[in-house]
Amino acid sequence: MTAAEFLVNPGEISKDTKTFTLDGDEGRHAATVKRMREGEVIHLCDGQGSRVVATVVKVHKQSLDLNLDQFTFEEAPEPRFVVVQALAKGERAELAVEMLTEVGADAIIPWRAEHSIGKWDSVEKGLEKWRRTSRESAKQSRRAWIPEITNLQTTAQVCEMMSQAQSVFVLHESADQALSACAIREQGTIMIVVGPEGGISPDELVAFSNAGARIVHMGASVMRTSTAGAIAVGGLLMRSQRWS
Repeated sequence: MTAAEFLVNPGEISKDTKTFTLDGDEGRHAATVKRMREGEVIHLCDGQGSRVVATVVKVHKQSLDLNLDQFTFEEAPEPRFVVVQALAKGERAELAVEMLTEVGADAIIPWRAEHSIGKWDSVEKGLEKWRRTSRESAKQSRRAWIPEITNLQTTAQVCEMMSQAQSVFVLHESADQALSACAIREQGTIMIVVGPEGGISPDELVAFSNAGARIVHMGASVMRTSTAGAIAVGGLLMRSQRWS
C-alpha cells in the first residue's frame, strides 16, 4: 500500500529535522479521517521540493507525533510550464486548475479575459479557491512542487509577462500553425494561454501576437477551457526531458 501523504508549510522540514508534530488541518485529517496508527509510515511534503519519509510514534486527537526518517529534495523541473487560464464559469475553473496541477503545470495565471463568462465577486476568495484546489491536487498526484497561483491579471499584464518566457503559445481554433509542429526548449519558461468559453477576442489575439506569442491550434476539435490547457501541457511534456 502506498504511504499516505500530507502537506506541511515551506521551511518546516529539512534534512536536520528529526522529529515533527503534524497538526492543523493536515494533522486533524491524519488523526480523525485517515486514522493513522503508531508505527505507520507516511510522507510529508512542503510543496517546494522537500519530502520526508516519517514514522508515526504517537497519535493525538488532532495531531501526530513523528520521527523523520529520510529527507529528499527535488529540484524545480525544467522547462517550466506556465499556463494563463481565463476565468471560467462554475466548476470548470476548478477543474482546469485540478487538471493542470496533475499534469505538471508549474504556475497558473488567472486571466480576466474580455469574453470570460465566469466572474469573481471577490478576487481574494477566487484566488483562495484556486490555490486550495491546486494544493489538494498536488497532494493527490504526489507532486514535490505545488504550482504557483498568481494574482488575477489583465490582458495588458499578461502581455508584459510574455517577455519573461522563452516560448509563448496562444491556443485558438483559427490558427494556421499546429502546436504539435512547434519546437520547444528544454530550459526556461514555456507559456500557454487558454481562452474562456466565449473565446479569445480579436483585440486580445492582436495584443498577444504583438507581444511575441504564437497563435496555434490543437487539431480540428474545439476543446473546453477546462481541458485545453492540461492537454496542451501534457502534449508538450511528452516531448520534453521531464517525461523522458
